Amino acid sequence: MHTQKVTTRVKDMITVNGKQFRDLNGNGVLDPYENWELPIEERVKDLVSRMTLEEKAGLMMVSSQYMPNSAKIPGENKLKETDETGLLNETDVVLKTHPFSKPGDDNYELPKPLLYNAGTTKGILDLNLRYFIVRDNPKAKDLATWTNKIQEVAESSRLGIPAVMVSNPRNHIGYLYHGMMEASGQFSIWPGELGLAATNDEKLVKEFAEIAAKEWRASGLHKMYGYMADIATDPLWMRYNGTFGEDPDLVSKMIRSVITGFQGAKLGETSVSMTTKHFPGGGARHKGHDPHYPWGSFNPYPTEGSLYRYHIPPFRAAVEAGTSSIMPYYSYPSNQHSAQQLKEDQAFEEIGFAYNKAIIQGVLRKELGFKGYINSDTGIINMMPWGVEHLSAEERYAKAIETGVHMFSDEADPSTLLSAVEQGYVSEDKLDHSVTYLLTEIMELGLFENPYVDEQHAQAVAKSKESQKLADQAHRQSFVLLRNDQETLPIKDAQLKDMKLYVEVFQKDGAKEESDKLKEAIQNHEPDLIVTDNLEEATDALLLVSPTPVADRPDQPLSVALGTETGVDVARIKEIEKRVPAIVGINMTNPWLIGEVESGASAVFSTFGIKYEPLMDVLRGKYHPTGKLPFTIPADQKALDNSPGDIPGSAKGKDYVYRDKQGNAYGFGYGISY
Repeated sequence: MHTQKVTTRVKDMITVNGKQFRDLNGNGVLDPYENWELPIEERVKDLVSRMTLEEKAGLMMVSSQYMPNSAKIPGENKLKETDETGLLNETDVVLKTHPFSKPGDDNYELPKPLLYNAGTTKGILDLNLRYFIVRDNPKAKDLATWTNKIQEVAESSRLGIPAVMVSNPRNHIGYLYHGMMEASGQFSIWPGELGLAATNDEKLVKEFAEIAAKEWRASGLHKMYGYMADIATDPLWMRYNGTFGEDPDLVSKMIRSVITGFQGAKLGETSVSMTTKHFPGGGARHKGHDPHYPWGSFNPYPTEGSLYRYHIPPFRAAVEAGTSSIMPYYSYPSNQHSAQQLKEDQAFEEIGFAYNKAIIQGVLRKELGFKGYINSDTGIINMMPWGVEHLSAEERYAKAIETGVHMFSDEADPSTLLSAVEQGYVSEDKLDHSVTYLLTEIMELGLFENPYVDEQHAQAVAKSKESQKLADQAHRQSFVLLRNDQETLPIKDAQLKDMKLYVEVFQKDGAKEESDKLKEAIQNHEPDLIVTDNLEEATDALLLVSPTPVADRPDQPLSVALGTETGVDVARIKEIEKRVPAIVGINMTNPWLIGEVESGASAVFSTFGIKYEPLMDVLRGKYHPTGKLPFTIPADQKALDNSPGDIPGSAKGKDYVYRDKQGNAYGFGYGISY
């Protein structure tokens, strides 16, 4: 049997027949679980038999992580002093008030983890935690140093079970919404997921995933909470930006590509295991509201058959691609707001999907044939237990485990699960079943042989020029040209001697700073293009519009209209468009209502998180646009108000789609070129 290099830092090494093995329990004997020559199934069975109940419960928890010198943990606590390991001496926690409040209560915005564990020696050794979500954005070298320290503490534990470092996607330019895109900039920088979808290039997306997997593993990251297989059917949804768009076929292709790219043909020492989310699809929304909040706690399916026709197919693709795990969403399916969806005229059981047997055991296991494990979303026990609020925390654990959940995200204190076992709600056999899944994955990832990484190598991999070169090509391919009157684009060499380009970025925060960055990028990348701050002397304008989605609140409707709420000065844009020919680019985190700024422009394009240098390559004609819209842009507010939130824009009728003054419909798949 082939193995990777065997490395130890704390425990001794055992040599048998000239081969090296880690003595993880320190007993001087080569035990089956330490023997990489044995089948993984045999090793796991041996290790489970050696684990205490406390060790099993701890392994089933997933804790949020903050590095000692990072920002403060959310809440009033400060980070404590670190010990010689560079980790915290004690568990530093923040307890939040119970969030199941009614809209209008003071704490209605508090669906955050009740307990944050800050990578502590106590958390690893006393609470037996092994899965940690990295919430920081350090340099690759620093991340590698920190994850190595955590692995050293894990190795020093009784059985030496290694840690698994988890992250949300961190290679994209994008907004931060509940961890969707929380750490762009330290690894190779790619367009957002919608931008990858706009390329419609499966080969490129798989190459992206292969590159990102190398960067992650080099820095000590092993498991991703991603990608979102949700079909984006409601433009108001704040998590639209993390999807691959509205079309089941396109999303299925993208999901298949990222899973096979990150995991490989099968899990191994170079793989990142994927947790595809949010089953059976979080895109079906009621007025856009998200189930992180009580007022958005259910999924509506008002269109008969929409669940199977639109939302299930990408998860089928994920299962076929071999995704290691699946994450159900918080929401429950609403019968009141739904037409018939399930087979045999069944009604929905109105409880959160992680507790819902018909959805997990019926659809996911039986119909889709999923064989991996189920990882809950953050806080289904203590924060968002929609539909089972009446149960005690112990009873919620029992119901979720009975439904088929194997690990619990951001439920970092295992004491309640232990209490559930002690009170007879959950049998220890159920925990054995769960930890067997988890330990199998950890062994398949090669962490029992070598959990450590080379800090200098991590930085070199993360900053590879070749990787960024391919990423820049993805940026170019993600550019979608919507309109181009009188061949405004590309900006040709012959125009440069007479052109003075006024440049401005429109966004809610830091607009001036971002405008300065854009000007600097243009001057460095296109030194012959004259940029002016004086609109009076400008011959043309480049306006980048980057709206911020409206916060999800119960007391006001969500909106995709451009204006003060989204940080866009529409009047200013229209004034510039009247003065000079304006090239207007709109960053589409959501399908915005673009009519007011689109109609007066000379050329209009859409981006989805783009670097400025590749952007200029397209504007200058060094690359001709090939991107296509991964969704439908709605005509106006009326069209939005009159359309259901469970079907793609392409299925909402001809009156739904926005049409420009030339009659072009900006629907799914639209995009022109030079």
